[in-house]
Amino acid sequence: MSRTPKRDAPRNVILVGATSGIARPLGRRLVARGWNLVVTGRDAARLAPLADDLRVRGSGTVATLVFDPSDGAAVAGLFGAAAALLGAPLDGIIICHGTLPDESGALLDVGQTRDAIDTGFTSAAMVLAAAARALEDRPGAFLAAISSVAGDRGRQSNYTYGAAKAGLTAYLSGLRNRLHPRGVAVITVKPGIVRTPMTEGLAAARSPLATDADTVARDIERAILRRQDVLYTPWFWWPVMTVIGAIPEAIFKRLKL
Repeated sequence: MSRTPKRDAPRNVILVGATSGIARPLGRRLVARGWNLVVTGRDAARLAPLADDLRVRGSGTVATLVFDPSDGAAVAGLFGAAAALLGAPLDGIIICHGTLPDESGALLDVGQTRDAIDTGFTSAAMVLAAAARALEDRPGAFLAAISSVAGDRGRQSNYTYGAAKAGLTAYLSGLRNRLHPRGVAVITVKPGIVRTPMTEGLAAARSPLATDADTVARDIERAILRRQDVLYTPWFWWPVMTVIGAIPEAIFKRLKL
């Protein structure tokens, strides 16, 4: 039998990339806590039914905001717009948007390489910079973003994606160092292989190491509540990546990973 998440004091949170495979179950968990959400995405037609579903599942306010994280003007106005929709200052932001490029395609087309880096790192960093400015004077606030275990070490199968996530991981680390004295948590989420629409059809999604989005969403919820610095999800990716990171480069470059 599933347990209803414990309700706590209302929090006002922006969920960026709310229609993504991980964000959907995460949003359901947060509204079940009574949190108020501004769910954002590029497609209004996909946001509307998501918001309707979340409203049924929770007691808090759920507002929608069509938002492109690559648009500098939209990023600059994000927190003001979200606060106006909820009628209250924001307490946190969770960044879930991303894309998984085809590595062979990115190698042949520099435009795909640029798009992968811009989506995986540049746009997320822009939003995080705006979030840091908006929340740095709110002790108890938090910033969370989904990076990836792929950012821990470049591998021939996904080094473009991994490079974007490595940049995001480093950026989050720097923000954590900056915002910790102000009482603001910065949470780096590092999932492994997750079965979502983004990985549908890939051989990796059939791996015994693959997990479902509900599990990852549960772990993210816990990490936010615990104000955890870095989350590997599922947990076993921490020892896996520790071993991979320890392999000498002279050996690692000969492996097919």
